[in-house]
Amino acid sequence: MSRRRIVIDPVTRIEGHAKISVLLDETGRVAEARFHVTEFRGFEKFCEGRLFWEMPAITARICGICPVSHLIASAKAGDAILAVEIPPAAERLRRLLHLAQLVQSHALSFFHLSAPDLLLGFDAPPAERNLFGVIARYPEVARAGIRLRQYGQTVIELLGGRRIHPAWVVPGGVATPLHPAARQQLLAAWPQALEDARTGLECFKRALDAHAQEAAVFGTFPSLFAGLVDGAGRVEYYDGRLRIVGPDGAPLADGLDPTRYQDYLGEATEPWSYLKFPYYRPYGYPDGAYRVGPLARLAVATACGTPRADAELAEYRQRTVRVALSSFYYHYARLIEIVHGLEQIGRLLDDPAILDRTVRARAGRNRHVGIGVAEAPRGTLYHHYEVDDDGRLVRVNLVIATGQNNLAMNRAVAQVAAHYIAGDEVREGVLNRLEAAIRAFDPCLSCSTHAVGAMPLVVDVVGPDGRLVRQLRRDPPGAGR
Repeated sequence: MSRRRIVIDPVTRIEGHAKISVLLDETGRVAEARFHVTEFRGFEKFCEGRLFWEMPAITARICGICPVSHLIASAKAGDAILAVEIPPAAERLRRLLHLAQLVQSHALSFFHLSAPDLLLGFDAPPAERNLFGVIARYPEVARAGIRLRQYGQTVIELLGGRRIHPAWVVPGGVATPLHPAARQQLLAAWPQALEDARTGLECFKRALDAHAQEAAVFGTFPSLFAGLVDGAGRVEYYDGRLRIVGPDGAPLADGLDPTRYQDYLGEATEPWSYLKFPYYRPYGYPDGAYRVGPLARLAVATACGTPRADAELAEYRQRTVRVALSSFYYHYARLIEIVHGLEQIGRLLDDPAILDRTVRARAGRNRHVGIGVAEAPRGTLYHHYEVDDDGRLVRVNLVIATGQNNLAMNRAVAQVAAHYIAGDEVREGVLNRLEAAIRAFDPCLSCSTHAVGAMPLVVDVVGPDGRLVRQLRRDPPGAGR
């Protein structure tokens, strides 16, 4: 049997463009499997020369699903350049906006992108295995997902003026205070949102037993986990210190200042992907692979810090282990975080201090470097800016959550391929499982591909008879290291 390459292009039901390639050996077994990110977006370079004041509005355009994460991280980098402490009401409003995005983004991932597999089955006919199939078979679940997204987007719209790409978060705080009528509208809709979150959780728990095999192989391996925690070790999305734990949950590094990320995180490149490969420096590349996002946040934290979410976290840890090593459980962790986010939204809206009208600190450039860090829906996000005396960007580095999961996503694809593929016959359901292994991470590829320097390039020169005459290759400097 000759060697054979299986290519899935594009990977469906994710944000952005990617493909999966699987190389079989002469016996039909998997020799190699890779997740290739095939789009490139150069925000790190074309933002150079812009004023740092403009960066929140510019970088919010990186993505239409998680623009608020970039707003928050960018504005926090701007706060550092201004060297100001923002007003308390501004921090509360930023947190509220950030949590709303967490809710709507997680709802999109579970109800719209992954529920077709989880509820209808990985082997269901492709014509039925989609959102419309979920609506037909599970209308109440579908409605709950739609309402959850709507609630999160309504919070964003009432605060920021638009649902997508708001420019309301600025260096020094936010542009305008919260209107009392908007607060009452959000409080009135909050109980239904919490009920919809419960619907999603119960739905996943019922489906969990049916997918025991997938849970066993969809990226189940020991790795490091990283995420922000507060002073009590609880999940923290807006601020906090970085904690890195091993596969047993034992802390390897704790209380780290996330603005010093370059001390402990490195970034490698490979010639076959536009997505960088961050790693934990003390372990080197690629042994320093780590995971971020919902699964990692529940692994590093002692608790969520709200009653309903903590009750769900306790059940989660009973169903799995203290640290769940299967990436399949990203779905479960995502749903718990929706509950946690909604509980925090309720607390913020209940506090009259959120209506305070002092929401912005004003200053000029007082530093040349600013680093902003926050937990995006998919994991820890870093915005690192260096500016000249006039406040113009001379260097930008963006370390995106999806990139930090890159090594883990490639390992998950290889693991699923090796488990399900043996021989020349490959069923459609197996190919869908390869894609679903990636969907578990909910990658956001538009956010992630901003590598600096020469991009990998391969040009095949093919003759009129279809034969390869010559191959021209340009690899990035230091590829693989």
